[in-house]
Amino acid sequence: MKLPVASTLATLMVVSMGVTLPAAAQTAVAAAAEPTTMAAPADMSEGEIRKISKDTGKLTIRHGEIKNLDMPPMTMVFVAKDPAMLDAVEVGDKVRFVVIEEGGKMVVTELQPAR
Repeated sequence: MKLPVASTLATLMVVSMGVTLPAAAQTAVAAAAEPTTMAAPADMSEGEIRKISKDTGKLTIRHGEIKNLDMPPMTMVFVAKDPAMLDAVEVGDKVRFVVIEEGGKMVVTELQPAR
């Protein structure tokens, strides 16, 4: 007679696990879909090109807030990740850009005209 009780308990355990596992899986999927701080650099900042130094591969940009670096508006010098970026802009151009900190330097990884 103990067999039906054990069987019933085993069934209850399986059913209860079946109810909680999908919820846990949904939570894991939702967490994986949420943006992380690693995605933050995709947020573009706005600025104006103040100076271009092709010989050093640097840009001086007067910029608004750079959210991914928690940096207030200011004018500063950035290194261009790709020197070809310097050929795509002129002093006075309004731009949108992505900057990261890399090896203690502020590096522009994307640069495009502001629209």
